[in-house]
Amino acid sequence: MRGKDEELTGWFSGRIPQGWFAGPPEIDIDREEVLIVGTLPDVEVGKGAGSDALRAARAGRIKQHREDTREARMAIAREAEHRFRRKVSWGAVCGDERELFTTLSIPVMTRLRMPEREVLDTLVNAGVARSRSHALAWCVKLVAENEGQWIDKLREALSSVRQVRSEGPGFGAV
Repeated sequence: MRGKDEELTGWFSGRIPQGWFAGPPEIDIDREEVLIVGTLPDVEVGKGAGSDALRAARAGRIKQHREDTREARMAIAREAEHRFRRKVSWGAVCGDERELFTTLSIPVMTRLRMPEREVLDTLVNAGVARSRSHALAWCVKLVAENEGQWIDKLREALSSVRQVRSEGPGFGAV
């Protein structure tokens, strides 16, 4: 990370109270949003407890954390939104359970030709999606899941391009 991202992650590292999470939280940043997801200590459910009990206990731990930290999270988010001009979203992980509390859903405009619209309409008509918008979001998730390694390589390449560009002559000149 560079510049503003380093400042942003550093600010959150100093601003989030000690003890909220078991270790530093994940901080993901894009143009509109900062997503902070912290790992909570795992729960003990006792011997003989099944996977359903463990899953429920972890979900309960996340819910308790959400309730206990609500006012402080809102105050931190207000400060950060004013300072960094991005919305702040929160989430928590406990064992295998992950829950995002408040996240943005940003509308995105796209132009699709008839064959692409037919794909979306098929998903809607089959009951896989509620709307074209939902179908498109479903397609994006599917690509992210099935092509995750490829997308990670693209992100790494873009990061390298940004680094080289920042070292080049006339960086920042318009």
